[in-house]
Amino acid sequence: MLTLQDARKKIEQLREEIRRHDYLYYVLNQPEISDSEYDRLFRELLKLEEEFTELRTSDSPTQRVGVGPVEAFGVVQHTIPMLSLANAFDEGELNAFDERIRKRAEISKIDYVAELKIDGLAVSLIYENGILFRGATRGDGYRGEDITNNLKTVKRIPLRLHGDLKHLPSRLEVRGEVFMHWNDFERLNEEREKTGEPVFANPRNASAGSVRQLDSRITAQRNLDIFIYGCDSEVPGIKNHFEELQFLKKLGFHLNEHSKLFHGIDDAIKYCKAWHEERRNLSYEIDGIVVKVNDLALQRELGTISRSPRWAVAYKLPSTEVTTIVEDIQVSVGRTGAITPVAVLQPKLIDGSVVSRATLHNEDEIKRKDIRIGDTVLVHKAGAVIPEVISVIISKRSGKEKPFHMPQVCPRCGSKAVRAEGEAVWRCVSSACPAQLKEHVKHFVSRRALDIEGFGDALVDQMVEKGLVKDVSDLYNLKVEDLLPLERMGKTLAEKLAKRIKESKDRPLARLIYALGIRHVGEHLSEVLASKYRDMDKLSKAENEDLVGTPEIGPEIAQSIIEYFSVEKNLKIIEKLRREGLNFKEKEITRETPFAGKSFVITGILSAMSRLEAENRIKELGGRASSSVSKNTDFVVAGADPGSKYDKARELGVKILGEDEFFKMLGINRIG
Repeated sequence: MLTLQDARKKIEQLREEIRRHDYLYYVLNQPEISDSEYDRLFRELLKLEEEFTELRTSDSPTQRVGVGPVEAFGVVQHTIPMLSLANAFDEGELNAFDERIRKRAEISKIDYVAELKIDGLAVSLIYENGILFRGATRGDGYRGEDITNNLKTVKRIPLRLHGDLKHLPSRLEVRGEVFMHWNDFERLNEEREKTGEPVFANPRNASAGSVRQLDSRITAQRNLDIFIYGCDSEVPGIKNHFEELQFLKKLGFHLNEHSKLFHGIDDAIKYCKAWHEERRNLSYEIDGIVVKVNDLALQRELGTISRSPRWAVAYKLPSTEVTTIVEDIQVSVGRTGAITPVAVLQPKLIDGSVVSRATLHNEDEIKRKDIRIGDTVLVHKAGAVIPEVISVIISKRSGKEKPFHMPQVCPRCGSKAVRAEGEAVWRCVSSACPAQLKEHVKHFVSRRALDIEGFGDALVDQMVEKGLVKDVSDLYNLKVEDLLPLERMGKTLAEKLAKRIKESKDRPLARLIYALGIRHVGEHLSEVLASKYRDMDKLSKAENEDLVGTPEIGPEIAQSIIEYFSVEKNLKIIEKLRREGLNFKEKEITRETPFAGKSFVITGILSAMSRLEAENRIKELGGRASSSVSKNTDFVVAGADPGSKYDKARELGVKILGEDEFFKMLGINRIG
């Protein structure tokens, strides 16, 4: 049991530490600890202040929201405070929240709306007579920064509201979250690396940095997005939050499609738990689920406490950022000979799985982040999938950390390692390197290449080490009796593998091109090349001028293709694959179709089939499915809730097809 004096000392220590982390996170955009560790500090302080109420002060972090605005911007006084939310970390805390609401309201079951908690920057938008008047950051919850000009560059924010505005209040205030999609975040960091600028730690920091630019032209280049999550003005006829969301959508605001209405807390809890895994399928980062009382009158009756509303709670998903230690830095050798440094980490649980390794990309990345063996680092899963070191916590250094130097020889075969001028990657120069061969075989049999099921990493390693496979063409010489001596190999499995190898010979030409592993030629560009040349022989003899004239093929990619087909060893492998009977020609379209030779991009949700199914149908009919809109795109197919690709198509004047038109082209008369 703490004495009053000990409690005072501990509370002051916690307040000072939290203030420092608030400054690092909100002002400098340089977090030093993970969200989960910050939450632990905050909860510890909150618990002590509840136990020793006489020590609670008005300047405590528990009595305020965020930090003050940057003085370079004009200051906006929020008419209604932009409060933060109380947190719930498990099912028990969600049930406790529901119990408090039901007890206060004297109702047996409450309707809740559950919404994704976007990891971005909270903003307020004020409309006067239907026209955007002002946009501001949350700031400290009571005063924010005037960033109106910057927010006007966000295309999802309407400058003028849509629909019948007769019954709309003359002054309407809505709140939302500005954020950045993962692909835009990665592109921004790549551009900053090229110009020598520091990269952002995560999409939230990138969003915050983007809307707080003094020059709005910079903000306009960042491709920011927004989800509106509520309205702080009373609107006649709107009685609950879910109705409010539908109303806002009609006005032209961009709302998150995953918001759901639930009768009672049980289904809301199931929804929260489902997002532990579902979050990986999103193109943006979320850090929780917000559960709100649906009834607006009940919201007003419940009111607020000092820093958060009583009628809402944020269920925090498992943290995607943790602090750990770099125990070692090792290197791996890929199929192109690329030598990649990998951090061996003190194992930590991130999003339900234990992470013990994270790629460091290349030598320049290590130098830029100054990562050393023994460093304490902040790690997350990029896109909630790939472990990545965000930054080093310099203040944790003891002086015993060791700098890492890239090896001058291949760690697998001992051959010379070189770094070509203008490249960031070191490579093994030996074409006989067993590490390269293993990775090449694994790529060749992978699902998106020739899709030979059953060839796991351990099996491929055995086949290379025992000399059964000296290049990928040797796979087609394997017999059941060759496979039987391998570890964990029975006759039934060996026969299945032999059958699958034979079946892979008939894969489309694009799959084979991708399987060859030509540098810079991924799955999509393989389809582009197959569509144009339609024959492996013609592709192998293509000249630079012709390749560069192909949409999406630039000089670097063209040179890489020419270099691949100029290597004698590669030509011998291709000839052996021909003799084994693999498909070297693109399937000919026997009838003229409206898809032949045309480029399509699909955006939004289609009602009758998945996007992958639609793209496969386009390819079968002689068309090309692309992931991005350009002046070379012939059609954009727009399903429900189309994204930024729809806007880009309108901007470029690309023809946009609705679902009815698209399915009519496919020969589907009725949409389900």
